[in-house]
Amino acid sequence: MTIDPLFKRLIPGLAAGAAMLTLTSMADAAGPRPAFSEVDANGDGAVTQDELRALARGRGRDRLAAADADGDGVLTRDEALAAAQERAADRVNRMFDRLDTDGDDALTEAERMAGREAHGDRMRHGGGRMFQRADANGDGSIDSAEWDALPRRR
Repeated sequence: MTIDPLFKRLIPGLAAGAAMLTLTSMADAAGPRPAFSEVDANGDGAVTQDELRALARGRGRDRLAAADADGDGVLTRDEALAAAQERAADRVNRMFDRLDTDGDDALTEAERMAGREAHGDRMRHGGGRMFQRADANGDGSIDSAEWDALPRRR
């Protein structure tokens, strides 16, 4: 697959964002959360941010390939926009499923605030903070017990 130079420049930023999502719940990544041993690339019993970024880069390449709707190996602007709109629609639907407590397909400030209280900082993403939360013992890496303690996607 030939990747446009613009996408080559965007991939590191996309990978960093994907790493955070990978860590917190694997919610936007394809498939279930990988086994700890798959993420711990060097087998040292600890997952570093670099290992999470490497996982995210691979998933980012998979996501770009999946967005190539006609499978011609070239990602067009229209294909990228269609894939982004699909992901955005999925996020909006999940947000409404989580926050629209009265089911009227409209969010009030009260519902938003109740959701924020109920879900806390999970509603805000910040890769470094999420990594630090997962790194319960503060040693700069995530061991298998910390990995297992991460919340599972519903």
